[in-house]
Amino acid sequence: MNIRQLLSDKFQAAMLAAGIPEACGPVVAPAKKAGFGDYQANGAMGAAKRMGTNPRELASKILKQLDKGDMIEKVEIAGPGFLNIHLSEPWLGQQLLAAQQDPRLNIASAKDPKTVVIDYSHPNLAKEMHVGHLRTTIIGDALARLLEFQGHHVVRQNHMGDWGTQFGMLLAHLSDKLADSDAQVALADLEVFYREAKVRFDDEKDFADRARDYVVKLQGGDEQCLKLWKQFIEISISHCEDIYSKLNVTLKQEDVYAESQYNNDLPVLVKELLDNGIAIEDQGAIVVFLQEMADKEGNPSPMIIQKKGGGYLYATTDLAAIRYRANQLEADRILYVVDARQSLHLQQAFVASRKAGFLPEAVSLEHCAFGTMMGDDGKPFKTRSGGTVKLAALLDEAVERAEKLVAEKNPELDVATCTEIARKVGIGAVKYADLSKTRTNDYIFNWESMLSFEGNTAPYLQYAYTRVRSIFRKAGIEPGELKGDIQLESPQERALAIKLSQFGEVLDQVAKDTFPHVLCTYLYELASAYMRFYEACPVLKEGISETQKHSRLQLCNLVARTLTAGLDLLGIEVMEQM
Repeated sequence: MNIRQLLSDKFQAAMLAAGIPEACGPVVAPAKKAGFGDYQANGAMGAAKRMGTNPRELASKILKQLDKGDMIEKVEIAGPGFLNIHLSEPWLGQQLLAAQQDPRLNIASAKDPKTVVIDYSHPNLAKEMHVGHLRTTIIGDALARLLEFQGHHVVRQNHMGDWGTQFGMLLAHLSDKLADSDAQVALADLEVFYREAKVRFDDEKDFADRARDYVVKLQGGDEQCLKLWKQFIEISISHCEDIYSKLNVTLKQEDVYAESQYNNDLPVLVKELLDNGIAIEDQGAIVVFLQEMADKEGNPSPMIIQKKGGGYLYATTDLAAIRYRANQLEADRILYVVDARQSLHLQQAFVASRKAGFLPEAVSLEHCAFGTMMGDDGKPFKTRSGGTVKLAALLDEAVERAEKLVAEKNPELDVATCTEIARKVGIGAVKYADLSKTRTNDYIFNWESMLSFEGNTAPYLQYAYTRVRSIFRKAGIEPGELKGDIQLESPQERALAIKLSQFGEVLDQVAKDTFPHVLCTYLYELASAYMRFYEACPVLKEGISETQKHSRLQLCNLVARTLTAGLDLLGIEVMEQM
């Protein structure tokens, strides 16, 4: 259910019946202040300006044509022509009952499901994942989960870096290491392995020459070299899968479609661009000049797709990836969850692919840009010594810190239970602290605030869920045993009902705009509305009738289910006790 959409449809029909042009939308939004209705339709002002008429008079005409049905109790004209909409309490109660009985909480699947390709995570297989991979991985995964829940066909694409000159160096070092141990042992610590190889490359001329030979052999398809490379890739991917498991991320090995997958298409693509006059030779390199992205002086933006020596670039691979995703995967929409600092590069790839006709006009290319995780000093997050923070180490520390907090608050918990709760709290805290920020902004990484049990944090929402579940334990009743209607007698019950009913429209908004923080804000507001309801509306107190108790317990259960569903879409787990 999407209340906003239902109201928009009603008011659009009324506006058309009132003789207002179809281009003038109803502009329906949730009311921002108590006492001004549940929703507002603000389209009369824009329509009146376009038509050269009085907005209040136009609002009155809209009202005369409005079919309120069972949904709307009343509509009031306010100010210069705002329409304040009050929803019917019986209708609201019926919607909540329908959600109660539906495993999907009355959230309809997409009427016109799309194939959505999401490019995210993309670690470099020569190194271990670090904090720079956190945002792309969890933002991309949240979007994948949400779009899948809506019924779209989601294709995850983990565009891993598994090719290039550095692999010659790594394969030469691996070849030497295999004389003393197997590949699994040699690559147990990728960072150490990489540093060793780099030192040898810089200090040993013979090794550097062999490394360069390995590059040539690898690119030439040498059987032994490819065998070594496959071993390296397989073990490197297993390192990534360990991180994905810790992070509760849905990426699997079958989602890996790495740079090397496009190798055979690169010369074909470059020739095609040359043949079509999209690319030209310039100073020995092959370049696409994009007049569409010209600077103030009118100079086109150059995009090199083949170096003077014949080598290909990230740009070439990205063009091949766009063509593959549009034509082989038949994508309707392609989302790139990539650092904002790559904006120019991706814009060039998008413009060039359109210019070359690599994808139909109807296919949407979207850069879901994100900012940087910063330390307390306002600079990109680093270790105290200034090094890169390994993602595995960060997640381990999160769980350790959470375990201390959980043990302090619940000393009676057994070790196994405490450990499991700490895992969910620690990982959830890291993910939510990131996802709850507007993704295009930088943010300060702070352990204290993210692990707080107060405010807009994962521990607060997880605790809100456990509080709801504890009510059912005290009542000695299961949600499936609840019966009767949902009555909305107090302002707090009504406010909670409205918030619960907005879950569907929030999911639609996140799916459209790709900003997961909107869902986080909603869940926090829902938990806060529940706390106000709980304080004002006794559930198990003596003197509460069975009818009222069951009504309020149904509201409680819907809160628990909505929190669970929303947090699950963010990849965050709940627990029965904390």
